[in-house]
Amino acid sequence: MTPGRLIAVVGPSGVGKDSVMRGIAEVMPNMHLVRRVITRAPDLGGEDYDAVSVPQFQDMAANGAFAIHWDAHGLFYGIPQTVRYQLNKGTDCLANFSRKALQAGADAFPNFSVLNIKAKPETLAMRLAARGRESEAEIARRLAKANEPLPDGLNVIHLCNDGPLENTVARAVALLQPARV
Repeated sequence: MTPGRLIAVVGPSGVGKDSVMRGIAEVMPNMHLVRRVITRAPDLGGEDYDAVSVPQFQDMAANGAFAIHWDAHGLFYGIPQTVRYQLNKGTDCLANFSRKALQAGADAFPNFSVLNIKAKPETLAMRLAARGRESEAEIARRLAKANEPLPDGLNVIHLCNDGPLENTVARAVALLQPARV
C-alpha cells in the first residue's frame, strides 16, 4: 500500500488556511484533517485544536508525542505522532504548518507536499482585522512576514485565496487530486 501524503498547509496569517482545509475535507471525505496541539487558550476560533499549557506541551514533546513541533508567535505547536497511523493506512492528511517547520516535515515524512496559500496584502489585512485576535502592531508584523520564501527543494503547490472560498477549494481539490497515481 502506498503511504498517504502529509500535505503541509502554509501561508500568512489571515490567508484562510483553516477555511480552505475544512472546504477540502468536505469535498474530499477521505482527506484527514490533522488536529494540532497548541499552547493557546481553548475555543479561540479558527481550527479545531487541543489546547495545552506550556508545561504540558514540553512534557509531551519530551515524551515523543509529536512527529513535528515548533514555536511561532509566542506559542508552541505540535503535530501528533498519530498522524503516522493515518499515513500508513494510505490516507492523505492536511496539517496546518509553519514555514519554519517545513524542512523538518520533509525530513520526517517521505511523502510530503506543501500547499502554499497566498492572498493580496489588502485581503490579509482585512481578514486579520476582522478576526480581532491581534493588535494593529501585531497585524503589521504578520503582514511584513507574508512573503517570506519557502525552503528550496520541497514539492510545493501554490494556491491563491483572494476570491470566493468555494472557488479556492475547487482549485485546491483539482491541484491535489492528480498527485495520486
